[in-house]
Amino acid sequence: MNRQALLALCAFFFGLGCKQEQAKRLPPSPAPAARAAQEMLDPPLPPGHPAIPAETPGGNMPAMPSPHQATGADAIAWDLPKGWTEARPGGMRIATLKPPAAGKVDVSVIMIPGAAGGELANVNRWRGQIGLSPIDEAARAQMRKEVPSKAGAVSLYDFAGEGAGKQRMIAGLLFVGGQSWFVKMTGDDEPVAASRADFAKLLATLHFPAGK
Repeated sequence: MNRQALLALCAFFFGLGCKQEQAKRLPPSPAPAARAAQEMLDPPLPPGHPAIPAETPGGNMPAMPSPHQATGADAIAWDLPKGWTEARPGGMRIATLKPPAAGKVDVSVIMIPGAAGGELANVNRWRGQIGLSPIDEAARAQMRKEVPSKAGAVSLYDFAGEGAGKQRMIAGLLFVGGQSWFVKMTGDDEPVAASRADFAKLLATLHFPAGK
């Protein structure tokens, strides 16, 4: 074998070795099935859709801060309407409240440090939970009602889903002391509607026992 042929052969094997080493360093591309599954869990947002915090990790929206179990001076308090019951389950919820109305209805109390993405983002997140489309800031301002309380002004929103067996959600949002408080009633339309007046009264009793 002459010198030129030997050099060409060496260059070929050297280049082949470099390509193999580079391939080892590159992360393997996801399998088509895995990519398809991920796209189902994490679909792209439509053009112009506002960024909405997610309640749970995952998805194509930024995760909200972890809910906080408030105690002591951080703990908000309320007066239960007549016939309502209360449980303190721990975990994400500070409390679970139950109106006496027959049917599916649930009231949760949660506190999240910080602004939790802002009021519009939370409104659109709530709307999405009962199958409604997002709205803009002007529409949000028109929908907002205000309930005064000793803890501060509570933003009140009332959303009803569409179609048969529609869901309804009435949510109160209070931002005070760098913390976002969510008191949210969700369930079937009729029991939620029947509990609306008592829910508004409950929001009006919100206060901090320690005088925060």
